[in-house]
Amino acid sequence: MASFSRIFRQFVSRRLRGGEGGNVATIFALALPVVVGGAGLGVETSYWYYSSLKLQATADAAAYAGALEKIQGSDAATITAAATQSATDNGLGNGTITVHTPPTSGPNTAKKAVEVILNQNLDRVFTSIFTQTKVPERARAVALITDASKACVLALNSSAAQAALFSGSTSVKFNGCSVMSDSIAPDAIKVQGSAGLQTDCLISVGGVSLSNPVTTVCKSPITQALPAADPFSSLPAPAASGSCQNVNGGKSTQTLQPGTYCNGMNLNGNVELSSGVYVLQGNLKINAGAVVTCAAPCTDGVTIYMAGSNTISMNGNATVTLSAPTSGTYSGVLFYGDRAGTTAQSTFNGTADSLLTGAIYFPRQQVKYLGNFSGLDGCTQVVADTIVWSGNATINQDCREHGGGDGIPAAPSVAIVE
Repeated sequence: MASFSRIFRQFVSRRLRGGEGGNVATIFALALPVVVGGAGLGVETSYWYYSSLKLQATADAAAYAGALEKIQGSDAATITAAATQSATDNGLGNGTITVHTPPTSGPNTAKKAVEVILNQNLDRVFTSIFTQTKVPERARAVALITDASKACVLALNSSAAQAALFSGSTSVKFNGCSVMSDSIAPDAIKVQGSAGLQTDCLISVGGVSLSNPVTTVCKSPITQALPAADPFSSLPAPAASGSCQNVNGGKSTQTLQPGTYCNGMNLNGNVELSSGVYVLQGNLKINAGAVVTCAAPCTDGVTIYMAGSNTISMNGNATVTLSAPTSGTYSGVLFYGDRAGTTAQSTFNGTADSLLTGAIYFPRQQVKYLGNFSGLDGCTQVVADTIVWSGNATINQDCREHGGGDGIPAAPSVAIVE
């Protein structure tokens, strides 16, 4: 630098002595902005490139954060908040963020994915001598959620030991679906005693404990998985309506109508349930020898909602044949436990002729599934806080013909694909 300055001064001195000082000063004054602007353009171009890379990384992280929320079953507002918080934490500053789920463009518009679009304007420094307009930058990212399996048994408790327990002499076959536990416990899924289990896979956020071999399609249990979302988290609770209805305990045969049963149900003899939604503000007890069915033609099925912490108890000598609605708000849901309830236990038992078709959903209760039965075509889903399975049954993943879904997403993974 010192050498350049010395040469430059000698050059100017000679030019001044030669009478060319005015021309040199003019040329130098005119050329200086070009020289500085050119150098500045090189510097700023590098900065713009670095900034665009950083913005893209921020978009990727935001889309990933939004996808993790989507896996949890969160609504669009919560997904957007998670993506926005991630972008803010990574320095988005005054930039803007737009979140779509599913994406509104590209090859993943019909898939389970989260799209994030970031925009920001950069101030100019050196090149501001040419223009004052800001430099726009845009980044887009799409995080795609892929489910490794579908589940028909899901234990929602996040920390319980033996959240999904198979015990006794149970023999259960799950066709085309897996057993999933959201618990972080090392024995979140446990198979003990002489229990026999055949399933696509055992998937756990925590670990799996096997006292005897389990037949699976996957090579080994999947542990340390991402938790599965509650598939019914957005299902509204049916409201109590009309006057209180009661069961006539003295009749050997009766037909009950949908509505609110303020004292619950204590069922004996032959009982038919007309299609519709039943809100029980007391326990449901189905006694030995009872035969409970849906009243013909039963084209719409029934949903039984257990308000508060009320429970279900089915005696092993009872025969229960019920199906969930195949359309409407409660399509596919046969039993529904109150999310606001406290810890409790419901027991599903029955003769080999019993059929429970649809979802058994108790997010705040333990479900003890003791019956030697499944639903029509094997269609049954059990989603509960914890689950104890001691009966024999064959369960199928696909319940679409009976108003349910084609399985509960399990072992999800997230990848940035756009």
